[in-house]
Amino acid sequence: MNSIKQLAGQTLVYGTGTIIPRVLNYALLTPFYTRMFNLGEYGVVTEIYAYMAILLVLLTYGMETAYFRFTALGEHNKDKVYFSSLISLLTTSLGFILLASIFSNSIAEILQYSGNRDYVIMFSLIVGIDAFSALPFARLRIENRIYKFAMIKIVNVLVIVGVALAFLYFIPKLIDKNPNSGLVKIYSREIGVGYVFIANLCGSIVSLLLLLPHILKTRFLFSGEILKKTLKYALPLLIAGIAGVVIETFDKASLKFLLANKETAIEQLGIYGANFKIAVLMGLFIQMFRYAAEPFFFSKANDKNAKHLYARVMKYFVLFCLLIFLFINFNINIFKHIIPEHYWIGLNVVPVILAAFIFYGIFVNLSIWYKLNDLTRYGAVITFIGASLTLGINFVFVPRYGYNASAWAHFISYFVMIVVSYLWGRKVYKVPYDLKKILIYIVLTFIIYLLISGIHFSSLFVELIVGNSIIVLCFVTIYFLEIKSGLKEFETNEKQKNENKAC
Repeated sequence: MNSIKQLAGQTLVYGTGTIIPRVLNYALLTPFYTRMFNLGEYGVVTEIYAYMAILLVLLTYGMETAYFRFTALGEHNKDKVYFSSLISLLTTSLGFILLASIFSNSIAEILQYSGNRDYVIMFSLIVGIDAFSALPFARLRIENRIYKFAMIKIVNVLVIVGVALAFLYFIPKLIDKNPNSGLVKIYSREIGVGYVFIANLCGSIVSLLLLLPHILKTRFLFSGEILKKTLKYALPLLIAGIAGVVIETFDKASLKFLLANKETAIEQLGIYGANFKIAVLMGLFIQMFRYAAEPFFFSKANDKNAKHLYARVMKYFVLFCLLIFLFINFNINIFKHIIPEHYWIGLNVVPVILAAFIFYGIFVNLSIWYKLNDLTRYGAVITFIGASLTLGINFVFVPRYGYNASAWAHFISYFVMIVVSYLWGRKVYKVPYDLKKILIYIVLTFIIYLLISGIHFSSLFVELIVGNSIIVLCFVTIYFLEIKSGLKEFETNEKQKNENKAC
């Protein structure tokens, strides 16, 4: 239980570096962007960030996890592993930025953004810098320097928010009041959506500068042999990462090409992207958990009771996700105000995406079996299965059912992935997951949601009271059935251990 408390504490601190920036994002940027830009312009933002996510996976090529693997288990010199991996990422990031800049016009035409080569250059710089920065961030995580990690993440988003608000709101207002202001030299209304990417680029540069002192302290110990081993371990993770990002972003990158009505396609993408933002609130918890869990799982790999620890973490993780699922859905009439009313037509995808994120989080927990046993190629196969389903569902059903099919593609793909991973993993590294209880809790949660969502309440106040009362009741039930009993079991085991030592 002490280990679980440790993981929970680290998750909360990583949450400071994840939740606070995202809260700023949701509370300021998402409402701001969706109100500042029309549906089509916001569709452009959604699409470009989908491409960025794909490229970031390509340019980090599994090196974060490989770094954890070869550092945590103590098989090689930590400084050699770090510096060799860092040089690899620096080389590929610089190469990507150079190539993207040279072929920026051609890339812009392929993406149907002719005349906007600046978009390509900016997002290549953002991706290149973020890919290189991934390893210094990973080192902060494995060294438990989580407060510095959180601080840099927060500063990153503060810079992005500040620059975006300045160029998209305050500076235009000042110029309108004083057309002869010197601000006209640094501002152009024609850039428009481009200021979103400029703001992000500023945030990435500031993050790199804050990481620079930490990077420069690195001992220059390059090892081609170690790099070869890390790349061999990481390659299947790259394939899995590509497949994973296909599942996560293919819909947003392809909707404008797949939707039957091409005239409104980019607007439909804007609606889908805005509502996806609401559901991503679940993704915030999963992301902060993943930041803490990956180094934690590796550090506990050699413990005698590691498998039982992983099983307990899984159950508590699922229970917390289910509470988040109910909280967002039962308060959707509050959360929907993050985006303007003309986006609300797409709110029906929110519960589907939320459920899909729960399945994704379960898969993250399950993936420990192939990561610990150097069987990352199996993870690539599983994720490839999910990606194939995503592609198939989107290609076949999006032209007919629109973005709703994309939402269900997430749900189905992640569900199939956890089933395959669980059945495959128990043959290689059997973790005693409490499958029966986990399934019961998931089914009960979905039933509660369907029952409450089918009731027509007399007022929003009554709806919120009933929904949140049910959430509190669920939390209390979970506390007494799982958390309190878990603490009691831990105390009993500790008492027995002390008695055995005394004998």
